Formats: sequence, structure tokens, C-alpha cells
Amino acid sequence: MSIELGHYALVLAFALALVQGTVPLWGAARNDAAQIAIAPIAALLQLACLTFVFAVLIYAFVVSDFSVALVVANSHAAKPLIYRVSGVWGNHEGSLVLWVWILALFGACVALRGGNLPAAFRARVLAVHGIIGAGFLAFMLFTSNPFLRLDPAPLAGRGLNPILQDPGLALHPPMLYLGYVGFATAYAFAIAALIEGRVDAAWARWVRPWTLAAWSALTLGIALGSWWAYYELGWGGFWFWDPVENASFMPWLAGTALLHSAIVVEKRDTLKSWTVLLAIVTFSLSLLGTFLVRSGVLTSVHAFAVDPARGVFILALLVVAIGGSLLLYAWRAPSLQGGGVFAPISREGGLLLNNLLLATATATVLLGTLYPLALEALTGAKISVGPPYFDATFTPLMVPLLIALPIGAMLSWKRADLAALAPRLGVALAATVAAVGLHLLLHAPRGFLALLGFALGSWVIVGSLVELAGRAALDRGGVAGGLRRLAGLPRSAWAMTLAHIGLGIAVLGITATGTGQSERILAMAAGDRAELAGYDVTFEGVRPVEGPNYVADQGRFTIRRGDRLIAVLASEKRQFPVEGSTTTEAGIDTGLFRDLYVVLGDPAGRDGLWNVRLYHNPLALWIWGGAALMAAAGVLALSDRRLRVGAPRPARQRLVPAAAR
Repeated sequence: MSIELGHYALVLAFALALVQGTVPLWGAARNDAAQIAIAPIAALLQLACLTFVFAVLIYAFVVSDFSVALVVANSHAAKPLIYRVSGVWGNHEGSLVLWVWILALFGACVALRGGNLPAAFRARVLAVHGIIGAGFLAFMLFTSNPFLRLDPAPLAGRGLNPILQDPGLALHPPMLYLGYVGFATAYAFAIAALIEGRVDAAWARWVRPWTLAAWSALTLGIALGSWWAYYELGWGGFWFWDPVENASFMPWLAGTALLHSAIVVEKRDTLKSWTVLLAIVTFSLSLLGTFLVRSGVLTSVHAFAVDPARGVFILALLVVAIGGSLLLYAWRAPSLQGGGVFAPISREGGLLLNNLLLATATATVLLGTLYPLALEALTGAKISVGPPYFDATFTPLMVPLLIALPIGAMLSWKRADLAALAPRLGVALAATVAAVGLHLLLHAPRGFLALLGFALGSWVIVGSLVELAGRAALDRGGVAGGLRRLAGLPRSAWAMTLAHIGLGIAVLGITATGTGQSERILAMAAGDRAELAGYDVTFEGVRPVEGPNYVADQGRFTIRRGDRLIAVLASEKRQFPVEGSTTTEAGIDTGLFRDLYVVLGDPAGRDGLWNVRLYHNPLALWIWGGAALMAAAGVLALSDRRLRVGAPRPARQRLVPAAAR
């Protein structure tokens, strides 16, 4: 009975989304207060219905209700509880439930926290939310119903894809969807502004917190996915330019540009048309990722390879959302021109360069992702676009971006004097050169790209710290006064510095792991020893082990450096009887400056001999540490009263120089 109630709640949510998407929009056009007031009520009711839908589906998975087709296809009673719960969104239909629930959650937050917005504008924002929700709810009801029953019900389910039975995958999709759907709110603000024909500093101030929240969640979601691929798939790497990886990376790049361009609109009332276009493009790329994952056009460990007919429905939603918004933009964009004039060498100029490079990088990734698909659709020819293409096209765009990043943060608004910045830039450059020199003393050179990556990462970190010191005027008024000014800086200033430092740390990690990885592929028997980057690895042999829903061959490896024991690692080849598939679990010893990574392969053809892969990955932890720092910086910025929706700036004197405000 609860399943039927869940289906009924899904239908009711669809009806509420239709009301939310039409009545407030009509009421705002006619300035009808009663119809405008329906928007927040419908948003809250829709969230209540979808929360009930989500709870019913979770309950069906937890109790293993095999009368539900979705539970049969993606669960089994022998699975641990955490994977029965995460199995709810580890499939096409369930992930859509999560998607629309998060969309409704953001809509309810706008309804509750948008009290400072003009009533008609908030109604239009919520109406756009309702239209998006109605499209996806229709998709679910007509092509992807999560509550389909089976009669008779089977006695057991087919289980969940074993590579998805991992704590990282329990967290990765919800964080990604928070990012994707959060950008839907920025999109809704952009469409509402285009309908009204007005974009100003107030609009930018309203849209920035929602964009920042989405960007932070997507940053963490991408990092979790990369971390999962690193330790779960046993390939020894963290990023493979897989098309579905690119599908989440493209909206992150565009969202980063949006976050920076909104600052220009707020501070200088310029780049308005461009910022609105970025809001549209960022969410459009999120929808494109949804299409790629669910259309069946991709074969990937991340993709839901489903009936291509479902892809046609999503493609129609994509055409309506992107085409309609771009037509509205083409009509209204001419009226959004104007604003402050600025010199090329200025904070605005630096942010514009940032946007141009990020937009070009996004287009580069988009081309590399879609070209093979388009070529196959038109000619039937299959080609692969992988790391060589992206290394040759994406990386060169990041070099000027990273060089300009600390410089742009130091520039003043409207017009800047580079000569006045020369002392600070000189300090940053000298510190970077010193860091590179120390690196060369401690490590043998690994080529020009390795040296360039280390120099760029160091430049970003040092430059960000120098910029922060300049904001607080640490060189004036003594140490005590400088520290007081530093403590008095707004949280958004600290957040910007931490985000840039996090990026620099991630660049160092990517560079070190990408250029400094040591790999050995061996056939080893129990007692065999191998050397890896100065470590002595002894293969202790293989023993059978049993998990809650799998059996495995576990290989054990003892790692020493000289006479000192470093770690004892276990790597497993797991067999899942229900799913009829095998996975590899790597053994990893993580340290601040390196990862030791061992993978047990298949038997090597004679008794006791196994294929083994050994990796030494320098600074691997820095990749995810830098990403986590960027996401944390976004959360810190959200806590700044000046960036929170509806929070007035407190009237109190700050111990901060005027230039730092």
C-alpha cells in the first residue's frame, strides 16, 4: 500500500509543479497578489510530497520489497544496509527521484529565505523552478516510474553493480546533484531577470549565494568521484577524461566563471548580459550531463545505459530549456547593456580574462566530449578522444589563468597601477623562485611540464598569501595592528584566499602524481620481493576471505624502507555471486607526501603466481585536499553576512582598510 501512496504523491507533486510553474507566472504578469502568493505555498507542498516519495522508496529498498521492479533490479537482501540505501540513487529511476527532491528543496529554500526579494520576482523564480520540476516529473511518470510493481514478486533481487557498493558512491551522487540542481536556481534567477528585463547589483547579490552553494557542492562531488575512481577501480589514477567525468566538470568550469562575473555585476554594474548568459549555459551543461548519463549514448562505469527512447525525452527537455532560454536572452539581452567603464588593467579586466579563459576551456572540453558522439551518429565511425587531446588543448589554457589569478586579485577596481603592485608581485615571484629552487634541490628534475606545474601551483599559493597580507596592510602599523586587521577581514576575503590556495595545492598534487608516478607490473609468488621508488615490497601470498555479500582472494603486501616497517597492505579480487561480477579493491597507504598503492590482479598462469601492479604516487592526497579546501572556502563565504540572502550589513566600524572592503 505504501508503494501506491508513493506513486500518488509523485502524481500530486507533478500537479503542484504545474501549478507552481504557471499560476505565479501569470499572477506576476498581472500583478495579482493572490496568485503571486501561491508560488511559495506550492514550492513547500511540492517538497513535502517529494520527501514522502523519497522516504517510501528508501523504505522499499531497506526492507527489500521485491514486489517493486526497481528494488529487484538494484538490490538484494544480503547487501549491507548502507548499500541498500545508496542503491536508491544508484540507478536511473531512483537518481531522478533524488534529482527532483533536491530541486524541490532548493525551491523551498527560495520560498523560505527569499523574503527580501520582490514578491513578483520571487514568484517568477519559483515558477521557473516549477517548470523544470514539471518536466522531470513528467519524464519519471511517463518513462521512468520508480514504483512499478511485479506480479508475482520474485524471491530475491539481482543486486547492485558491485563497483557502486562503496561509501564513496553513497556520497558522490547526492553532492553532484546538489551542484547540478543548485545551478538550476541560478538559472531561474537569470530567466526571471530576463522576463522583467532588469539585471542590476541587487540581482547579482541575490544570485551569488545560490551559485556559491551549488559550486561548493559540485566541487566536493567531483572530488569524491575522483577519489572513488582512484581507490576503487584499481587503475592507479584519479582522472581519465571519461565523458561522464567531463559532464560534471563542464558545469563546474562555467559555474566558476559565473561566480566571478557576478562579482563584477554587483560591484561595478557591468558584464550583466554576459553573467546572465553564463547562468543559462551553466545549468544547460548540467542538463547535458543528465542527457549523456541517461540517454544510452555513452558506455561508462558512471552511466545509466537505458532505453535510448528515454534519451529522446530528455533531449526534448534539453531543447526546450536551452532553446527557450536562449531565445528569451536574444530578445532581452540588448536592454541589459551599460554599466561602469573600466580600464583593461583593473580588477574587472582580470575577472574578464578569467571568464574568457574558463569559457574557452569549457568549450574545449565540450568539443572533446561531443565530437566522438556526433561523428559516430553521422558516419558510424568510432574514435576515442582521451588525455592526449585534453593535455594538448585544456592545459595550455590553464597556464595563463593560473599566472593571472594572483595578479588579478591584487588589482583595484576600475583602474589599477601595476607599478604600485610591483613590490608585492616581486615578493611573490621571489618566493616562487625560491620554492622551485628548493624543489630542484630535493628532487631530480622530471621534465619541463613537471617544473612548470610546480612553479604555477607555488605561484598561486604564494601570490594568494601576499594578496591577503596586502589586504590587511601587514607591512604597516606593526605586527599587532596587522594581525588585528587580518582578523577583521570579512569572511569572503578569507574564503577567496583559501579557495585560491586550495586550487594551488590541487595543481601541485596533479602535477606530482601525473609526472612523478612510479609503476611496476609484475608476476609475483609468495615471498617474492620488488623495489618501488626506494621502498621494498614483499608479496606475502593470497588467502580466501569472505564478506557480507562476496567472497574474495586477498593478497597481502609488506612494505619496508630499509629496516623500518612502513605498512602491511591488502588488495582483494572480490566475486559477487548475486551480481555475477568481480571487482578489484586496491591496498593504499596514504601519507602527506606520497601514496603506496598495490593491486592484486588475476592468477598469472601457474600455481602461486599472481599478476601484481605497484604504484608510488607523490602528493596524491594534495589533489583531494586542495579540492576539499576550495569547497570549504565556499561554505565559509556563505557564512559572510554580506553574501547571505536577506542579511543586512551590520552597522559597525571595521578594523579593515577601505581598500580591503
